[in-house]
Amino acid sequence: MGISFDRALGVSQHAFKLRSERSSVLASNLANTDTPGYKARDFDFQSALKAEQQNSPSGLQTARTQTMHFKGGNHGKINSDILYRVPNQPSIDGNTVEEHVEHAEMMKNKLEFDLAFTVLNGKFQGLRKAITGE
Repeated sequence: MGISFDRALGVSQHAFKLRSERSSVLASNLANTDTPGYKARDFDFQSALKAEQQNSPSGLQTARTQTMHFKGGNHGKINSDILYRVPNQPSIDGNTVEEHVEHAEMMKNKLEFDLAFTVLNGKFQGLRKAITGE
């Protein structure tokens, strides 16, 4: 019997992946702080995580009774779920990036990324111990 990594790792792998993607979006916002007309973007982590879980092999999926049926889900759809952030104080040039907000979101995301990494690392260590019989 093989190991089901989706079952063994649970939500941790999805949280880790989404935190990484969110970090890229926030970094893009910070890189465009002085770009006229740039709109700050972000995505709802909780809804993206739910969607990612439902699309994983261990999550809920549409039954496929024939090999020609399409798989349900939206893997890689995170880019279409990115929303624009409403600024507290919009700038004259149309840029909606607020540096202090982006830094705060980046730090919050980093802490949650570190937590997801720690949990995922612990699960891998547990799997290693189970495989080696420690």
